[in-house]
Amino acid sequence: MLTGLSAFPLTPFHDDELDEPAFIGLVERLVDAGVDSITALGSTGSYAYLDRDERARVARAAVAHAGAVPVFVGIGATRTSQVLAHAEAAQEAGAAGLLLAPVSYQPLTDDDVFELFRTVTACSSVPVIVYDNPRTTHFTFTTELYARIAALEGIASIKIPGVPADPAAARAHVQEIRDALPPGVTIGVSGDAHAADGLLAGCDAWYSVIAGTLPEAAQRIVRAVHQGSPAEARAQSQRLAPLWDLFARHGGSIRVMAAVAEQLGLAHQSSLPLPLLGLTEDQRVEVARVITGLGFWP
Repeated sequence: MLTGLSAFPLTPFHDDELDEPAFIGLVERLVDAGVDSITALGSTGSYAYLDRDERARVARAAVAHAGAVPVFVGIGATRTSQVLAHAEAAQEAGAAGLLLAPVSYQPLTDDDVFELFRTVTACSSVPVIVYDNPRTTHFTFTTELYARIAALEGIASIKIPGVPADPAAARAHVQEIRDALPPGVTIGVSGDAHAADGLLAGCDAWYSVIAGTLPEAAQRIVRAVHQGSPAEARAQSQRLAPLWDLFARHGGSIRVMAAVAEQLGLAHQSSLPLPLLGLTEDQRVEVARVITGLGFWP
């Protein structure tokens, strides 16, 4: 369940209200594409901007429309009590797993983060994925902390933030983490531009932004890896270099993927929660040019 391609869809908004029909459309699109799992309310899903009721609605909608595809649900929040409330709602909705990032306002210590995961796993009846996203959370995990947390019963996967570009260094990095983890805890790569390298270096899963909106493009990379074709996997990733470049130039993926979803008719205009304004008109024209060139235009 915690291997293969996990797609992270947007949580679309319309007039700054949750756009549940658009979200359901994204989920059904992912099911049709044959992804291995769906992760609702990741960073791409704007979880930090949603209140408790909105998150519960998203979790219920994802599970209800995912069919047999497992759904993982993000539960990160600044207070442990809030995290536990989100975890309870996600489990009541039927989530197959929980995605937890150490969200904070004040800087967190390793002990703070360990205690958060200890508390959540003690109260959870489904697997927990450790979400290491230092760009957003400003917290950096060490391999030692991975090992400490992964020893907790209920931790099932570690979502790591990319790998080195050099193949030998990437393999060594992944192996170092794997050696520190108990058997059965999977490693998933994030940072889509690094996904092919991460999978080829031995990661078990790809926790993917683009798969949430453009699942077929991500599937081509995963398929090449599974078929033992590293050159093809890297070629498919390199084909998407214009998209990776947009991510780098616009401060990450969310504004770009929102623009892609809007231009493909999968979400209304201005689909991000305020105060996020999305891309400018000139930037949206550039995104349209890129996705047309990559053959994604309907």
